[in-house]
Amino acid sequence: MEEFHKTRRLPPYVFEQVNKLKAAARAQGADIIDLGMGNPDLPTPPHIVEKLTEVVQDPRTHRYSASKGITGLRKAQAAYYERRFGVKLNPNTQVVATLGSKEGFANMAQAITAPGDVVLSPNPSYPIHTFGFLMAGAAIRAIPAEPGPEVFHALERAVIHSVPKPIAVIMCYPANPTAYMADLEFYKDVVAFARKHDIFILSDLAYSEIYFGDTPPPSMLQVPGAIEVTAEFTSLSKTFSMPGWRVGFAVGNERLLAALARVKSYLDYGAFTPIQVAATAALNGPEDCIVEMRNTYKRRRDVLVESFGRAGWNIPAPEASMFAWAPIPEKFRALGSLEFSKLLLEKAEIAVAPGIGFGEYGDDYVRIGLVENEKRLRQAARNLRRFLETADETLHNVVPVSAAR
Repeated sequence: MEEFHKTRRLPPYVFEQVNKLKAAARAQGADIIDLGMGNPDLPTPPHIVEKLTEVVQDPRTHRYSASKGITGLRKAQAAYYERRFGVKLNPNTQVVATLGSKEGFANMAQAITAPGDVVLSPNPSYPIHTFGFLMAGAAIRAIPAEPGPEVFHALERAVIHSVPKPIAVIMCYPANPTAYMADLEFYKDVVAFARKHDIFILSDLAYSEIYFGDTPPPSMLQVPGAIEVTAEFTSLSKTFSMPGWRVGFAVGNERLLAALARVKSYLDYGAFTPIQVAATAALNGPEDCIVEMRNTYKRRRDVLVESFGRAGWNIPAPEASMFAWAPIPEKFRALGSLEFSKLLLEKAEIAVAPGIGFGEYGDDYVRIGLVENEKRLRQAARNLRRFLETADETLHNVVPVSAAR
């Protein structure tokens, strides 16, 4: 059966292959330790849930809501930016509530992209950064994911050699999947480049509150003049463990946000009003729950790195995010990330995300989510040790991807 034009532009969703194997294994009774999806397992803080249950009792809140977000929610997000980053925003023109940052990116792509436009995106990176624009008709040019001089070399080459000139560059720090961090000095150079070449910056800051050092991740909008070219996306999914609630934000440049709001007005009526009111309570409420969440992920990170290291898989400790970006052990490297992920699922009952799903430059890695408790992570390490002890025998029966080609 012939595929439709837009779906033809999308490669097979590699995560789905692992998910099918995971479901089949569970159906056979396997105890799969799922570290694959970035799906927070921590409960939403009680005061947020209580606000939802209170407001949902009022039938007036069951009507259509506001596509760009109720006024109180946009004011709460503006207050968060001033409190956290020292950035002043006009809640009426510089804040739009989205159905999660993923939807925000996809709709921004629809709003600003003409067929054939060039967009610069990190590789590896979160899939919507690339595929949201591919579905909108753009051409994607890859830039390095790790912040540093090579990023600017790639940006310069893109401006010189792309026809037409790029319309936007995507930045994501703390990065998903790599957990790279960027500082304000790097952002200053990005903003200067974008302003010089009249290119928009789309900054994904979904992991702003999950960091493990003393210095919180900055916002691109902290750079003077950044708001002239930047829209930044955040989410309550990770900050308040509210992934299923689907609440996020786009903030920054008025022209970009007006375009986003206009597209959204044709597509949705916004999140359910009680959810928006509860999200307002989250942003305006106590922050001890954020600190507790951050500490939980840090403990899990430490357990993962220490226990997997003792089992024989050395994983760099991420400075931020809820993921570890793990190099595939050398003797399995030739398999590629998808086949290694399948093997890990079958032989160690551990599910991870294949790096190839985030771009071709991710194929020597897998992403491991800190989404199971410490006891389960130690159990995963025991499973891993048994798997690695029989690695030579296992590999003898597996045809490497490179050989199969």
